[in-house]
Amino acid sequence: MPNLRGIRDRIKSVKNTQKITKAMRLVAAARVRRAQEQVLASRPFADRLVGLLFRLRSRLRFEDVQSPLMERRDVQKVLVLVIAGDRGLCGAYNSNIIRRTVQYLRELQQQGKQFALYLVGNKAISFFRRSNFPIAKTLANPDPNAPLEAANQLITDDILAPFLSGEYDQVELVYTRFVSLISSRPTIQTLLPLDPDALGQEDETFKLITKGGGFEVLREKQQVRTEPEFAADTIFEQDPTQLLDALLPLYLTSEILHALQEASASELAARMTAMSAASDNAKKLLSTLTIVYNKARQASITQEILEVVSGANA
Repeated sequence: MPNLRGIRDRIKSVKNTQKITKAMRLVAAARVRRAQEQVLASRPFADRLVGLLFRLRSRLRFEDVQSPLMERRDVQKVLVLVIAGDRGLCGAYNSNIIRRTVQYLRELQQQGKQFALYLVGNKAISFFRRSNFPIAKTLANPDPNAPLEAANQLITDDILAPFLSGEYDQVELVYTRFVSLISSRPTIQTLLPLDPDALGQEDETFKLITKGGGFEVLREKQQVRTEPEFAADTIFEQDPTQLLDALLPLYLTSEILHALQEASASELAARMTAMSAASDNAKKLLSTLTIVYNKARQASITQEILEVVSGANA
């Protein structure tokens, strides 16, 4: 006969675990909303910046511009910036981005190119420190509530200096693109040298909404609003090329910030999904344990009645 006290203790333990997973799901949902607000808050600056670059592009022929951030070299050494999470309990989020990074590094090795890793996030740092891949720099975020802008500026400075000095010929970014609450996609993007043809392309923003008693993500395409071109008789106090050199680092910063926001939203959505699945599993386990407990309790009562009847007949 099953131990009734042991079953009761296990039911109590599962209930406590279910409370924790539900709370973690709600916290992740609140942080997804905050990530959404950060994306919307940074959107006006990014739109105006890209619009200005687009107007300069129409005034200049970019192929004739000698900008160090757009200089294309014979790629011999690549700096790979990897954005992962600082914590677990988020399903396959970290393992997917690490697996995609390892696959890309193998491709670089097959091409005979040298590379080094710039790791953002404790999970990526702990994994690649146990591997044989060279690591140039690491950045762990000790405070998950800290604003992304601080890390964004630090990352930008760390990748600009070695690229401009010629230490690296190309900078690649590996991050997780936020698709929906149940889907995210590891993505590889070339950060440096900057591609002038990418300016003015459409982008997407996301909104976390409630529908049918649950959470749902609504993605909206955002086409960069291009303002009228500069008039032909516009006089620049500075050379347009100098203006371009001043604006391109800001554009790079906005691209990295967008990737950090997408990665953060992907991690939180993965945590929401994982904690929701854990809560559902706990509910099913509670139902099974309750049935087992009731059967055991009924068997115990029946046994006691039989003993009483047997004693009376004796």
